[in-house]
Amino acid sequence: MSTFQAALSNPLLQTLVPVAILAGLTAGIAHQTGFFTPQPSTAALFAPQTVTIPPRTFSYRSDGEFIRGTYAIDAPMQTVTESRPLTIMKHQVSLAEYGVCVSDGICKSPEGVSYTVGNVPVTGVNYDDAQTYAKWLSAKTGELWTLPTDRQLAFAAGTDFPDDAFGLEDDGTNPAIRWLADYRREAAERSKRDPVPRILGSYGENEYGLSDFGGNVWEWTNTCHRRVKLDKDGAVVSSEDICGVYVTVGNHRAPMTSFVRDPKGGGCAVGTPPDNLGFRLVKSTEWYAPLLKALRDRGINL
Repeated sequence: MSTFQAALSNPLLQTLVPVAILAGLTAGIAHQTGFFTPQPSTAALFAPQTVTIPPRTFSYRSDGEFIRGTYAIDAPMQTVTESRPLTIMKHQVSLAEYGVCVSDGICKSPEGVSYTVGNVPVTGVNYDDAQTYAKWLSAKTGELWTLPTDRQLAFAAGTDFPDDAFGLEDDGTNPAIRWLADYRREAAERSKRDPVPRILGSYGENEYGLSDFGGNVWEWTNTCHRRVKLDKDGAVVSSEDICGVYVTVGNHRAPMTSFVRDPKGGGCAVGTPPDNLGFRLVKSTEWYAPLLKALRDRGINL
């Protein structure tokens, strides 16, 4: 057997070679069809400050409404491993940054914004507004920016991510106990409401350098709200994604209807509405991110 044949018999190479060939073919086709375009010369002017979250294993409480039998219960904890780092905006998108997109005629003006200081999080924006800004920023920087998922926010927020569990000791068969706990929590949350957005950095940074998470601006995610039904033993019977209602996260989770800009006017599917709605974005750093961006520019979402 030749040295070349021996090398090809290596299991690792048997896996890597096809992947490398596929990557080369994909890149070649993308280049020939004009998918890859040079980064705009002004990209650095629009690139936001980011932090990189290192890979780790972490636990957080699942999103969604969980029903066992006919009774609402706390969502279960789940432990996940993120094997790749995550690049995410250090700060929420500011009013000034968003205003440039508005001036370009791409983004809609935020709703109910009476303050003029630009160095505050933009608020009064809905899910579609955030998606429009992400597409605009992607075009300005030549990079792929998207809303984070609930899991990605949990990964980035670390110890600041909220745990919405009531932690009740009953088995969920007495709904009055949960209703009372819910009433008490909503009363406590309403008593500490602070609706005026503050200057970026006012709420400090977490252990990864992420700024202002869990302050008075809830952040849109790309995660659909869901209802999960369990049997009496806790096994999943059904799980229904309710897209059109998306998870927002602040000091608690709040599923919000996608078109709502002012949460105080309604639209919160479950629990206490947020003080404000804003967002931050994640940057795709995979080698194939330019191809994904090009496909999305053409209306193809993978």
